[in-house]
Amino acid sequence: MTVLLCGCCRKGVGWLSIWCFIVLKTGRLTIVPFFLLLAGCAVFAPPMVPATVRTLVIEPAKNLQDVPVADFNVMGRVSVRSAEQSFSGNVHWQHTQFEDTILLLSPLGQAVAEIRKNDDVVSLITAKEEAFYARDVEELTNEVLGWRLPLSGLQYWIQGTYSPVSAAVVEFDEEDRIVAIRQDGWQIIYVRYFADQGEVAVRPRVIELQFDALKIRMAVDNWI
Repeated sequence: MTVLLCGCCRKGVGWLSIWCFIVLKTGRLTIVPFFLLLAGCAVFAPPMVPATVRTLVIEPAKNLQDVPVADFNVMGRVSVRSAEQSFSGNVHWQHTQFEDTILLLSPLGQAVAEIRKNDDVVSLITAKEEAFYARDVEELTNEVLGWRLPLSGLQYWIQGTYSPVSAAVVEFDEEDRIVAIRQDGWQIIYVRYFADQGEVAVRPRVIELQFDALKIRMAVDNWI
């Protein structure tokens, strides 16, 4: 096992110093922040969730071909914490109807993993340029990274809606925004939305996902 020490974390336009341990173990790169308390970073704290005013139980869509698929390009930050692993860094996710490409980066901007998914296969390339392949994203990320990425549902949750593929329990606030979703064993909490920009749909800024002991927090900096 190799342990490196680095100082990194960007906030706004200035640079603040936060010491992290970078652990290289069994070919896996894990970044463990020494402390997680900078405002604006994707860290875990009790979410301030608006009060729920109504709850709906949504059944799966009968014809998935009628469900529109929105393309998006997201840049932001992600923190992951489970019983065995933790990770904190940046993420760049490009989603189209035909393919997903997710690049996980260290806080210093170094590539940690590149995940690609299309109709045929899922691939994951590590920082050591080791390539792994599977049919399922959750299975592959759990095996290689040590935590599961629920991409099939996350492509909808990140946009502030539920997946039409399976049943969901959806909670709304007084502004009729979704504040929580329970679906496929996951709980999704919408901590913060971007400010209302008139004709532009209001999109989530910070969301938290939990599946048993696994917690994932995503903070979106830019919708492109």
